[in-house]
Amino acid sequence: MALSFDPLTLPVLSADGHLAPPPPDRLQPEALRRRFRLPPAWQPEIEGEPRFNDRGPTPASVLVPLVQRASLSVLLTERTPHLYDHPGQIAFPGGKVDPGDADAVATALREAEEEVGLPPTAVEVIGQLPPYRTGTGFVVTPVVGLVAPDLPLKPDPFEVAEVFEVPLAFLMNPAHHRWHAIEFEGRQRRFLSMPWTPEGEHARRYFIWGATASMLRNLYRFLSA
Repeated sequence: MALSFDPLTLPVLSADGHLAPPPPDRLQPEALRRRFRLPPAWQPEIEGEPRFNDRGPTPASVLVPLVQRASLSVLLTERTPHLYDHPGQIAFPGGKVDPGDADAVATALREAEEEVGLPPTAVEVIGQLPPYRTGTGFVVTPVVGLVAPDLPLKPDPFEVAEVFEVPLAFLMNPAHHRWHAIEFEGRQRRFLSMPWTPEGEHARRYFIWGATASMLRNLYRFLSA
């Protein structure tokens, strides 16, 4: 679904530098396994978005792949510009539930394999986050998994323009969480962005926003609780 506004042009209303990031030791694989195994009492901060269409709720699932480098990173994709839903946006690998999928985990693993060539056997699933409702009608379950580094991925060129990684510590630092707002159907809609520019002379800027940023914000709240 094409947007009626360009999120990159909207001003930044505020950032959350007053909030503390989770302790660094919570961003280690074993600590993440323990936290999902014995979760704290917490509530997701952002549960969904205002609806943009009349389509009924569509169950979906995404994989939040945490790549096990010296410091964990999050594997993300840039969707191709011709797709109907969320064209050109930064996203997790994922999609809607198929009739043959046993559960949300099966959907996330199948979609990750179809989109970026990530074998299900290479993913250690450690937990899930609460479902997130997108403005386009998807009810998305984020499935969190640990992934070995430097796997020979094969992105589907129809759906995926690029695959890249962002340090988990950067995304979990609320100083990088920026708030924007736009008027929609007579109401102000607030949304987050987490722009990231890797080091390098010719590095490009990745504008992470919308549903992907909201799910990352919920992961931040989970790890900070």
